[in-house]
Amino acid sequence: MGVPGLKIVGASNPGDAKALLKAAIRDDNPVLFFEHKRLYTLEGEVNGAPSRLGEAAVVREGRDITVVSAMKGVHDCVAAADMLAGDGIDVEVVDLRTLRPLDLETVLASVAKTNRVAVVEEGPLTGGWAGEMLALIAEHGLGELDDAWRIATPDTPIPYSPPLEDAHLPGPERIAAEVRSRVRPAGDG
Repeated sequence: MGVPGLKIVGASNPGDAKALLKAAIRDDNPVLFFEHKRLYTLEGEVNGAPSRLGEAAVVREGRDITVVSAMKGVHDCVAAADMLAGDGIDVEVVDLRTLRPLDLETVLASVAKTNRVAVVEEGPLTGGWAGEMLALIAEHGLGELDDAWRIATPDTPIPYSPPLEDAHLPGPERIAAEVRSRVRPAGDG
């Protein structure tokens, strides 16, 4: 992320993958296009709708907290939001779609609505894009912010064993537990 002029894409669904790949090919700058191996089996509509690099999407509306992620993390966040709805916590989920450039306007508009943000990244806690996202939110939206944190992997190597890898990565249960520990349902004074 620290290389000037380099763009980074991380689609979460087949439609975005097609549209963002077309946009990446047409872009005059170098673009890294990341694919998450656990999304290869995902099926979905590929309508070819045009897309631009640097545009995030709100994939679920909410009022209590904004949860921001990319690629597979978006699906985990939506699953966590479904779990939290049963507890009366209304979660807004933002899919970044590109990590560079970041769509700060969409994220700040969501944070202004909810006043809380959690950024979910599969990378390690230290040195990842989630820290950059939180820094930008604090720099440009501190007045709207009541709480902000990252949900990421520990600063250790990711295990090779699939069951250990699943336990290591932030999944829906962990995301829901962390949000539940910091956010009260609307109406709870």
